[in-house]
Amino acid sequence: MAGGPQPGAPGAPSPRLPRLGLVLGLLAALAAVKYYRDAEAARRQEMALKSLGNEGLFLFSSLDTNNDLYISPEEFKPVAEKLTGVTPVLEFEEEETLDPSGETLSIVAKFQPLLMETMTKSKDGFLGIAHIALSGLRNWTAPAAPMSIMFAKQFKAFLPPKNKIELGDPWWIIPSELNIFTGYLSNNRFYPPVPKGKEIVIHKLLSMFHPRPFVKTRFAPQGAVACIQAISEFYYRIAFRIHAEFQLNEPPDFPFWFSPGQFTGHIVLSRDSSHVREFKLFVPNKRSLNVDMEWLYGASESSNMEVDIGYLPQMELESSGPSIPSVIHDENGNVMDSRDPAGEPIQFVFEEINWQRELSGEEAAQKLEVAMYPFKKVSYLPFTQAFDRAKAENKLVHSILLWGALDDQSC
Repeated sequence: MAGGPQPGAPGAPSPRLPRLGLVLGLLAALAAVKYYRDAEAARRQEMALKSLGNEGLFLFSSLDTNNDLYISPEEFKPVAEKLTGVTPVLEFEEEETLDPSGETLSIVAKFQPLLMETMTKSKDGFLGIAHIALSGLRNWTAPAAPMSIMFAKQFKAFLPPKNKIELGDPWWIIPSELNIFTGYLSNNRFYPPVPKGKEIVIHKLLSMFHPRPFVKTRFAPQGAVACIQAISEFYYRIAFRIHAEFQLNEPPDFPFWFSPGQFTGHIVLSRDSSHVREFKLFVPNKRSLNVDMEWLYGASESSNMEVDIGYLPQMELESSGPSIPSVIHDENGNVMDSRDPAGEPIQFVFEEINWQRELSGEEAAQKLEVAMYPFKKVSYLPFTQAFDRAKAENKLVHSILLWGALDDQSC
């Protein structure tokens, strides 16, 4: 049978060659597209710098959240709200529809502003620091919302996942998104992203202090971690630790970041989250310094940053009592008046919770601390105790002197 060389025979063209050529051509096309896009982005960046200057481009970039060099209506919204004074209600992404007849509780905010004299820069009278740079800090003298009514079901985010029902076994309410490859988040931001999922309740709680909380810090370790501190037949006592920060300034001022060392606390709630018995969240104030502050003092994110640390006497949220039904029904299912015949509010009697198993507050806090800072698996002792331990174990003492603390966000 006549014919040319068969595929695979000596002298026959390999069918792989056209495919290889096609792949190489495709790669060349992708490289060309990438080169064009990079060049176009660089050109637009240069044009923006010429048009706006360093200061203007810095402000523009703080609003251009997706870095496409265009300000969308959504990105422009904070400016519109500032100019018009009208702040629309954010449409938060709720995990489920809340029952309007569900139990509610009152959360009360207590706040004492940072003691300016504890900042190191106060020693020279804040020499060289523009008064406007600290205006957001100086003007923050009271909580944004002294009290808030919340549904018990909103605290469902604090319940443990099904595989974390042992005492002291930590889980992440808000997992960290930072690692050695991602680095840290931008300093050049004014407005927090819209919270989603379990971030919503924490954002709502922190908004009682200040209208611009960031539930994810710029630096690791970020997020919120929790563990079960006590278990009863119907209730959990959950200990938690949250790393969050606040942006105190708005345009045209430069960003001012206020980062408490940590938010810690506990919640006692039913296993179906229909009832909250107790809730407390606070910034620990036992250390002499418990807040880190960083503010940009120029148009460059990587330079001209001022850093200081100070002491915040009080920043806490606490429930005024257990959650109670929004609507009261009698034994026949009929809606009852919430007041007795004398006009006084009906008083509810709550059963005592008998804990079957529990950890101390210190034990629970240590579990959360190790989850945030794995280096805490090694015991770090106070100076006076370290030598007794070293002598008992015949080991050397490694002494570390710090300005702040390694195991919270104030350092």
